[in-house]
Amino acid sequence: MDTLTRIRAFIDVVDAEGFSAAGRRVGRSKALLSKYVRELEDELGALLLNRTTRQFSLTEAGHLYYRTASDILKEIDNLADLVRAGNADLKGRLRISVPRTFVDAEIGRSLIDFNLAHPDLSLEIISDDRFVDLVEEGYDVAIRITKLEDSTLIARKLDDFEICFCATPAYLARYGPFAHPSDLSRVPCILDTNGRSYSNWRFLDGEGQSFSVPVSGPIEVNSPLAALRAAEAGLGVTSLPDFIARPKIEAGILVPLFADFTPHDRGIYAIYPHRRYLPAKVRTFVDFLHGWFRKRTEP
Repeated sequence: MDTLTRIRAFIDVVDAEGFSAAGRRVGRSKALLSKYVRELEDELGALLLNRTTRQFSLTEAGHLYYRTASDILKEIDNLADLVRAGNADLKGRLRISVPRTFVDAEIGRSLIDFNLAHPDLSLEIISDDRFVDLVEEGYDVAIRITKLEDSTLIARKLDDFEICFCATPAYLARYGPFAHPSDLSRVPCILDTNGRSYSNWRFLDGEGQSFSVPVSGPIEVNSPLAALRAAEAGLGVTSLPDFIARPKIEAGILVPLFADFTPHDRGIYAIYPHRRYLPAKVRTFVDFLHGWFRKRTEP
């Protein structure tokens, strides 16, 4: 029996949290999996699992071996995917972390179009505004709408993204005009609490220096769509993703503010873990979304 089979057995047992559960999951007997793990321990000369009649736990060596062996097997499986990719349609499951803002907006259509193009690949789309840990939580890829910061992850830009500050014409007639972003500190604003500094809106001056303006108002909500509705009702100035605000601005329902002070350092990115052999399903997904956004912005 080769070492790779023993390693897979060990990882299956740890992932399933037991020999019996692992046997049911992979279609092998509990006795056979126990034999493989014992042979692996004999080969290594180290105990990987502490076994009792009711449960087991990883030893210190087991923890180290599990983390490293899992990465190695992923690379082997990913390499196999790359070889098969040119000869077969994509199959399996792709686990994606996506902000609710993305899913609920028109650009969320990109995920549906991808699935239509690859019907044999199942998408598990988890809509969550927090920054998930892709490796620890088992995600294949994440979509992030942000200012990109240093990371051990790989990022590919899909599209430009800006925050748009806007209000209704009636609101501006009542509280305006505004000569400078600092004027916002004295008027009602609608706050989207998804932002890291949601009550201190960031701008750039004429020399490119960043400054912030403290804002407050009648509504704080963790949904840009709810903030949009509040702004449409005339309750205040709000900050919205440009892909949500644009249709309302084009229709004359909202008026953009402070375009000369708006930062241009953000984007929509596909983020995935650094791997030597990128899974074909991840590579195809990211390539598709990149092309989808390019077509969307073509004249």
